[in-house]
Amino acid sequence: MDFVTLNNGVKMPQLGFGVWQVKDEEATAAVAKALEVGYTSIDTAMIYRNEVGVGKAIKQSSVPRENLFITTKVWNADQGYDNTLRAFDESLERLGLDYIDLYLIHWPTPKFDQYVDTYKALEKLYRDGRAKAIGVCNFEIEHLERLLNETEIKPVLNQVECHPHLSQNELKAFCAKHDIFIEAWSPLEQGGDVLKDPVVKEIAEAHGKTAAQVVLRWHLQNNTIVIPKSVTPSRIEENFNVFDFKLADSDMERINKLNINRRKGSNPNEMHVR
Repeated sequence: MDFVTLNNGVKMPQLGFGVWQVKDEEATAAVAKALEVGYTSIDTAMIYRNEVGVGKAIKQSSVPRENLFITTKVWNADQGYDNTLRAFDESLERLGLDYIDLYLIHWPTPKFDQYVDTYKALEKLYRDGRAKAIGVCNFEIEHLERLLNETEIKPVLNQVECHPHLSQNELKAFCAKHDIFIEAWSPLEQGGDVLKDPVVKEIAEAHGKTAAQVVLRWHLQNNTIVIPKSVTPSRIEENFNVFDFKLADSDMERINKLNINRRKGSNPNEMHVR
């Protein structure tokens, strides 16, 4: 496992396990398998409705709590200072934990203009030691600029949709300038066209790896934190086995050129679901 050091000094595994779209009753087995394989970073969220299942896997695991890195998120309907503090307590209870390693705002939902107050609640949780690090998801540059100007603690990362067809170059440059990591959700484009791309397939064949492993390696070498999701045991293992090879600079350049700024998910400025 490779680790990154966040801007508050906390170390975080660069490869984690995501559980978006995993049912609660399936989450326990999937997370248990991930922990068995060697993942120690698990990414969930209130709106995934699987914090209870994730918590069961953590409780049943032999991995010491201090060796785990657990992320969860405050949902749009729970934004606002007091609501966020309550939502955090509820997530903690469902997970069966007494602290969270990383707590994130799930979407900025700029139409409702609550994300600054919400982030101030995250700052309190951080100062109280109940969240070891705080950050955001799906924030565009203008949303990050407001946080940097109106709050006191810099986000450690911004979790956004990112894959070779949406490489987020401008956002990555802004975040790098401010010492904020990018964490990629849907890093494999949800099993989309990028895994069938002739360039990716050719590079994979040359390295004796799968297309998914090559794309994950591309993320890692771009200094991106990545959280692939799967409930298939063989895929969970496959996605973890990306530390025994390295892409050449020419491989990286070829994959970089695949960017077409195409999203699979929502545009953050248009995502106002509560």
